[in-house]
Amino acid sequence: MSDNSPSDKSISPFIDFEFIGGVSISDFSIPHVTSWLKSIAVQENKQIDTLYYHFCDDEFLLALNKKYLDHDTLTDIITFPYSYDPIQSDIYISVERVKENANLYGHSKPHHELLRVISHGLLHLCGYNDKSSAEESEMRRMETLYVDMYFRDFA
Repeated sequence: MSDNSPSDKSISPFIDFEFIGGVSISDFSIPHVTSWLKSIAVQENKQIDTLYYHFCDDEFLLALNKKYLDHDTLTDIITFPYSYDPIQSDIYISVERVKENANLYGHSKPHHELLRVISHGLLHLCGYNDKSSAEESEMRRMETLYVDMYFRDFA
């Protein structure tokens, strides 16, 4: 007999990481990042069902951008949401774009920009947008909050 408590309906999150076409990320702790992503979802009162992060190069992500979004521009991330409640999504990240942006922004901590982009995808799935300047400002604030949390609690 079930009492229909929230714990009865909890989902065990499945988060996976794929490296496409020989891209790699040195010193990338999948267990730490996985725990961090689960913590972000909890903080945002969201449940993750399945979340796939695919790390690729610019060429691969540009092809997706052209095919599915009709954009002929380089980007660092594309999120394909299938469900927001619970979260189900494929997220593609260009490691080349992330490295270039990290150099451009002068991040001092390893993986800072990568973690920012990883959190950016999940934040979109949690309901944050970045179309207007106010939304973009809030998105950057949340990215900073969660990247700082990673280095404080998970690194």
